[in-house]
Amino acid sequence: MAKAPHPRRELLWGIIFKTDTPSGKAFDECLLICIFLSVLAVLLESVTPIRETYGLLLRDIEWTFTILFTIEYVLRLFAVRSPIRYATSFYGVVDLLAILPTYLSLFFIGTQSLIVIRALRLLRIFRVLKLVHFLEEAHLLFGALKASCRKIIVFLGTVLTLLIIIGSLMYLIEGEEHGFTSIPLSIYWAIVTMTTVGYGDIAPQTVLGKMLASLVMITGFSIIAVPTGLVTAEFSTILNKGGTISNQACPKCAAEGHEPDAKHCKFCGTGLK
Repeated sequence: MAKAPHPRRELLWGIIFKTDTPSGKAFDECLLICIFLSVLAVLLESVTPIRETYGLLLRDIEWTFTILFTIEYVLRLFAVRSPIRYATSFYGVVDLLAILPTYLSLFFIGTQSLIVIRALRLLRIFRVLKLVHFLEEAHLLFGALKASCRKIIVFLGTVLTLLIIIGSLMYLIEGEEHGFTSIPLSIYWAIVTMTTVGYGDIAPQTVLGKMLASLVMITGFSIIAVPTGLVTAEFSTILNKGGTISNQACPKCAAEGHEPDAKHCKFCGTGLK
């Protein structure tokens, strides 16, 4: 016989994870405001004049938000039926990383600057504003990146091999007297040139070296477009398959990204409400 859900847990789940109720929407809106203010406090603290004048106040504000976020994180773990699943999910990891830097700053000086990780929690705005279409596009883009991952790895391996060859050739052509003191430094020049960054800290001086540099520059224009084309092709393939995504949250693992007509969570199998 299935165990009846805990009434307090069901109430918390409705407030924290649902956005189609007044209480749930109000909770998420307040949460987003707190996240924004906490990140703003960290950014202001990095400005020396502001830190010298309001440093203690900003630090007190940061600890206040950290305590609030800690309580919220604990309540999220209590609200879901499977705390481990939520803790290891994307949002669960982000929620944990959002509060750890402040506590680590008690033992390691400077780690409080990592609190800007909280900005990732602003991704919840997709649920609050019910921007389902944007959430759907995010899932499609992630799927395209995942599908083209192997092709991109092969492409990067080929480019890396090409860069090593070009760097070695430039080292032989220019030599140490023209600033190419080692093959790794020459490879660095090849990377900067092929990506069209062009720092200018090192440049070929000989005619043959300039010819090779020109070839690398021209090659760079065509190579840069390849990963974009791979991802775009996969994105088009996934997009042609159609399908929509709902912002329904699973009551057990709090996962999102289900189809509108889904009856069970595709991650843990729990029935959706």
